[in-house]
Amino acid sequence: MNRLILTLVAILAVALTGCTSPTTPTNSTGMPAPTIGLTYIPNVQFSPFYVAETEGAYTKAGVKPVLRHHGTSEGLFTALVSGNEQFVVAGGDEVLQARSQGMDLLAVAAYYRTYPVELIVPEASAIKSLADLKGKTIGLPGKYGESWFALLVALGSAGLTEADVTVAEIGYTQVAALTTGKVDAIVGFSNNDAVQFALAGTAVRGLPISSGTVPLVPTTLVTTTSYAKANPEVVKAVVAATMAGISSVVADQANAMKVSANYVPDLTTAAGAKAAEATLAATVPLWTTADGSVDPTLDSQQWVAMADFMAQQKLTTSRQDPNLAMSNAFH
Repeated sequence: MNRLILTLVAILAVALTGCTSPTTPTNSTGMPAPTIGLTYIPNVQFSPFYVAETEGAYTKAGVKPVLRHHGTSEGLFTALVSGNEQFVVAGGDEVLQARSQGMDLLAVAAYYRTYPVELIVPEASAIKSLADLKGKTIGLPGKYGESWFALLVALGSAGLTEADVTVAEIGYTQVAALTTGKVDAIVGFSNNDAVQFALAGTAVRGLPISSGTVPLVPTTLVTTTSYAKANPEVVKAVVAATMAGISSVVADQANAMKVSANYVPDLTTAAGAKAAEATLAATVPLWTTADGSVDPTLDSQQWVAMADFMAQQKLTTSRQDPNLAMSNAFH
């Protein structure tokens, strides 16, 4: 959920998908069987989908989706815009950037309610605020995706620019890089990297990327505009059942772990189960609103702020119209 690879195949597919009205595959019973892309590896962060499938929430809503994890070298939106997937889980910011490249994407429901990226420093670090990052080396996977967007927000919030720090593109080695002192801070996920440090017994602190409202939209459920127009009832069914899955996971994490063990190979080991339990506990707050409820509603004002920010930072080729990138019409 934190990579965006814009490939020639994906861009070509945009033109092709605009020529016909997309249809939904069906299974042997004749039920709609849309494919939902869950990105790169099975993980308890996707447990709402596993639970919704196992407990019959999708069937009850009238669909029988196929859950598909992407290959590690596959573009985030490649299968979606080519018609091989009908939905994918991706950041709202990734949606806007891809739309600026010509992709016909539409966010139809919130998945995370809180942006999960933060700056992580050793507990003993002299970095106490974002302003203290000046002159420091910050590690992140690369200058793309949610980690990169979050770093730009953090620097802007502190009145800094990229020139005030050293950005180290370290791939997905944040834990090792920070532990060995290769970098002074990393950009990481509160429900992933921070959890890994805790499991390793390494004391760290997290710094929010902004002291105010973060002008980025976290993970959403995404389809294409053309698919949503052609198949509104299918979109509504997938949104409703996915929200039911989130509600079930939030209410019973132990059950979510049990169900996820049938989808996530690592959960069959004691170490894998322990790590997954910690990840799930850290993810639950991301799925809920301030009052603990599950709500698919996308915040239109947050999308406006994000469109402005990403255009200012030249993360999009032009300012994107948020009204074309998101819709609450399928709840």
